[in-house]
Amino acid sequence: MNFSDMLNIGLMQGFAGLSLFAVLLLMGLGLAIIFGQMGVINMAHGEFMTIGAYTIYLGSTLTEAHAPALLPYYFALAIVMAFVFAFIAGWLVEWGLIRHLYKRPLDTLLATWGISLGLQQIFRTGIGPKEVSPTLPEWLMGSWAPAEGLDIPINGLFVLALTAFVTAGILIALHRSRWGLRVRATVANRQMANATGIDTRKTDRLTFAIGCGIAGVAGAAFTTIGSTGPTSGQLYIVDAFLVVTFGGAASLLGTVVSAFGIAQTQSISEFFITGSMAKVLTLSLIVLILMMRPQGLFAVKVRR
Repeated sequence: MNFSDMLNIGLMQGFAGLSLFAVLLLMGLGLAIIFGQMGVINMAHGEFMTIGAYTIYLGSTLTEAHAPALLPYYFALAIVMAFVFAFIAGWLVEWGLIRHLYKRPLDTLLATWGISLGLQQIFRTGIGPKEVSPTLPEWLMGSWAPAEGLDIPINGLFVLALTAFVTAGILIALHRSRWGLRVRATVANRQMANATGIDTRKTDRLTFAIGCGIAGVAGAAFTTIGSTGPTSGQLYIVDAFLVVTFGGAASLLGTVVSAFGIAQTQSISEFFITGSMAKVLTLSLIVLILMMRPQGLFAVKVRR
């Protein structure tokens, strides 16, 4: 194997890390918004991702059965519906349960863990215990070869573009919309926000739902690189919490940086060692850095 071949393999391995980075970032964005504003430890976040993934699968199945001519076009609409369904589910969970548990983080952890188990059982009963995969449009298949021996999957490029679009949308919304103004005011000082007339409870509910909707989009992106089962969300929930903790709660920049670092460290390490050892190495590095910076890479000061 010459140097050129090794370089191409390294680049493809790094791009595989970018695909993982995209999913982790989308998951981490939702968690960062929820935990940063509300202090809620949402252990069911992975199941909202699974809702998005199953939305893509069901959209594919229905389109294939009743309107096969629309297969090249269904995917974009299914991504929107993945956000909508996860958003509605998050809204209902916040209204029915989470709003009664604010300022009780351990209770939110246990309650959302119970919701997680319940949703997994609903998935098993309603769709089945086996992993499923949607029929992807032809334009998502194949690869792009910018150089000889270097093949970059088109679905990976699409996931990166989708992640960039969602991340930019969240940043613009946080700094250019009324919702973003209310969120930033609530994070800075909840009592003062209430005093100025901001309905922080309504803001919390909308924020929780948006965070869950972003997880639904992460699930939609996940279907392009893996199959979906009732417990698929659990595969990413720990990594997503690591992204938020490592980057710093309430810091979107920290979420982006930590997602990139974790994904690339894990992906590149897998080229030299086994997958499980790569996980151990990544976790060990995170623990060492958190020992030096307990508040994360980009700590944000907030007042409650």
